[in-house]
Amino acid sequence: MATSTDTPTPRKAADKSARTRAREFALQALYQHLVGRNPVDDIDAFTRDLSGFHKCDSLHFDALVRGCVAQASDLDALIAPRLDRPLAELSPIEHGVLWIGTYEFQHCPDVPWRVVLNECIELAKSFGGTDGHKFVNGVLHPLAAQLRPAEVAASPRGGARK
Repeated sequence: MATSTDTPTPRKAADKSARTRAREFALQALYQHLVGRNPVDDIDAFTRDLSGFHKCDSLHFDALVRGCVAQASDLDALIAPRLDRPLAELSPIEHGVLWIGTYEFQHCPDVPWRVVLNECIELAKSFGGTDGHKFVNGVLHPLAAQLRPAEVAASPRGGARK
């Protein structure tokens, strides 16, 4: 007979770290930028008024949103060669998640590459299409090796996928 301890309990929103929340809010903001081409200051003001924003790491949110928008062309140039379709055909969710991951690989050395990868996969699972997380993993994993070669090489299994 199965007990209640046999089934995993879903993670509560309260269990999320401030950085995880920052990535979620950043993805929402980047979606607004990608879909509506809204100015970053307007997106920032709108997002800060959303319920729960006070629980996120606002400095990380700022870095992600403003950094991704400012460096969009550079991020796209790193992402595009890894795609199986034209950049214009990416869903705005996948595009935003790939921006976040690529930006963090480049500019957030305090976040381990595996954490960046896992967080982006989780974002894609939560907000993206059915298999979007597999696509995100397939693009970001080799980008980790390109952008953080020493860290990936030093990790167990040399960064090899499961």
